[in-house]
Amino acid sequence: MALRASRLRIAVVETHLPADVPGWDSRIYAVSPENADFLREIGAWRHLDASRINPVHAMSIRGDAGGSLEFSAYESGLPELAWIVESGRLHRELWETMRRQHNVTLLCGISPVRFSQGAASVTVGLSDGRQANARLVVGADGVNSWVRQQAGIAATFTPYDEVGVVANFRCERGHRNVAYQWFRPDGILALLPLPGKMVSMVWSAPAGCAQELLALDADSLCRRVADATSGELGYLKLETPAAGFPLRLMRVDTTVKSRIAVIGDAAHAIHPLSGHGINLGFKDARELASVLNGLAPWRDPGEIAVLRGYARQRAEEPFLLQNTTHVLNRLFGTANPVLTVLRNVGLNLTDRLPVVRHALVRYAAGGRF
Repeated sequence: MALRASRLRIAVVETHLPADVPGWDSRIYAVSPENADFLREIGAWRHLDASRINPVHAMSIRGDAGGSLEFSAYESGLPELAWIVESGRLHRELWETMRRQHNVTLLCGISPVRFSQGAASVTVGLSDGRQANARLVVGADGVNSWVRQQAGIAATFTPYDEVGVVANFRCERGHRNVAYQWFRPDGILALLPLPGKMVSMVWSAPAGCAQELLALDADSLCRRVADATSGELGYLKLETPAAGFPLRLMRVDTTVKSRIAVIGDAAHAIHPLSGHGINLGFKDARELASVLNGLAPWRDPGEIAVLRGYARQRAEEPFLLQNTTHVLNRLFGTANPVLTVLRNVGLNLTDRLPVVRHALVRYAAGGRF
C-alpha cells in the first residue's frame, strides 16, 4: 500500500544502487501470492521480466527415514503456492519503483554516519555532509541494521553453525513447477523451480559439509546434488557457481521506539527452511504503510502510540515462524533414533490429514490458519 503523497514526504538512504545482475542470480526469493499482490499494488510486479519468474504449483517434502509430505495449489483451490524471483532483479525493480514516485527523494551512494533523536524529530547525518530530518525513521537495512544499533534496540543472535549453499542448475528432466525439499543428515536441501529446465538450490548444511560443497568443482557438485536428491531431476549441469552464507537466528527486544521502526531482516532473521524471510519483510512494510495511511491528518507518524499499534499487529507471525523453524531445524538436526521416527511419522501423518495440509498451504500462500 503506497503512502499518500499529500500526507508524507519520504527520503530513502541507500549506500549502493542495486546493480543489474548478469546471467542468473544464485540468490532467489519465494514470494507468496499475497505479497505478489502487494508488489502489484505498488507498481513493481508489472515491471519484472516475466520470463525470469516461475510459479510453484506444488511442493514435495521428504524426510530422512521414509517420511513425506505433499502440497498442491490445485487441491487447495489456489493458482500457485509462490513465485520464484531472483534477488538482484527484485531489488533493482523495487529501487526503480521508488525512483518513479514523486514524493520520494533517493539519496544514493552515501552512508548514514550520525544519528540524533529529539522530541519532535530524528536527524541522520550523511557521509557527504548533508543531513536528513524526519518525524519517523524506518530501518529496513538488513540483519546488521545501522538504524537498529543507533536506536539502541538490542538484538540477540543465535548461530546455527550452518551455511546456506546456493547455486543454479540445468536439469535433465523438467521440474513441473514443483519445489522439492529434503531433510537429510547433512542438512536441508531445497530445489526451487526456475523457468525452463532450471532449478535454484538452497542447501542449509553444517559448516563442515558446506565447506566441502563449496570446494567441489562443477561436475563433482552436480553429482553430489543429484545423488542427494536420488536423481529426482536427472543429470544436472551447473549454471551459476555455488556461494555460501552463514545462517543465524536473530531476535530483537522491540521493533519500535519513539520515532523509530525496524522492519524486515532488521527486525527478525529466521532459518531459510520455511522460505518466509522475504515475505515477513513485505508484510511488515505493508502493515506499516497501512497504519500510516490510516492516521488522521493531525497525528504524528513517529508517535510511540502509533508505532506500538503497528508492532502489535506484526508481533505474532514473526514470533511463530522464528520458533517453528528453529524447532524444526533442531528436530531434523539430531541423530537421535527416537526423534528420527517421530519426525518422519509427523510428516506422514500431516500428509494424511487434508484439513491440516490445506491449512498449511493457505498460510504459506499468505493467508491465515
